[in-house]
Amino acid sequence: MSDIVTKNPWNTLTRFTQARIALGRAGTSLPTRPHLEFQFAHARARNAVHHPLDEGALCAALEARGLPNFVVHSAAPDRATYLQRPDLGRVPSEAAQASLAAFGAGGFDVAIVVVDGLSAFAIEQNVLPFLDLLVPQLRQRGLGLAPVAVVRQGRVAIGDPIARALGAKLVIVLVGERPGLSSPDSMGIYMTWSPAPGTTDAQRNCISNVRRDGLSYDEAVYKLMYLVSEAFRRGLSGVMLKDETASQALLAGAAGSNFLLE
Repeated sequence: MSDIVTKNPWNTLTRFTQARIALGRAGTSLPTRPHLEFQFAHARARNAVHHPLDEGALCAALEARGLPNFVVHSAAPDRATYLQRPDLGRVPSEAAQASLAAFGAGGFDVAIVVVDGLSAFAIEQNVLPFLDLLVPQLRQRGLGLAPVAVVRQGRVAIGDPIARALGAKLVIVLVGERPGLSSPDSMGIYMTWSPAPGTTDAQRNCISNVRRDGLSYDEAVYKLMYLVSEAFRRGLSGVMLKDETASQALLAGAAGSNFLLE
């Protein structure tokens, strides 16, 4: 049977990546195993897109961690509309806008907005262990945290009106990213200084592929805290604020004290 499949000379590189490389061939076709694995990965990605977020369980877990929270629905009334109308996922529903107005501008430093996005799996698997590392560091810096907003049928930009309604200086949006064929559980982080409706993507900083098999929680928090600190120091975010943690890691590594170089 081993003679049926012609191996690819790149086969040794597969240990470095989950990407579909060096699959080999059987005649002029893909071998059966990678073909079935592709179909399975495609099914997982489709499931991730349509899987509903269990906001009840998430809110209870946040409350147990001492993080007050509330649920916001976007203007997209259902998943089918959400997928066809990205614009509706960027704004709160009318009912949500009314409930946000009741909060009043609290004058918070940071608003954390958790959004199901295109993969609720990513949020359910990653957001709690990530926040367990992030929140203590934010509090250690003396930053006042707004109640955590949990968003159904949301896109990244919905964090802007939510943060503005809460009176937050900076917003951190944790969102389920578009599923890939090797990563249906990838969480993205978007940080914006002085968020407001109409903010463009050029004004955001993004950290992507946060998951157990991707960018680790430790590294993601390390990068995010650098950006948060610089945003408060310089009063900006986005293309004007670069992630310089790699160069800092090289400098710190000279003393052997930076985990990124281990």
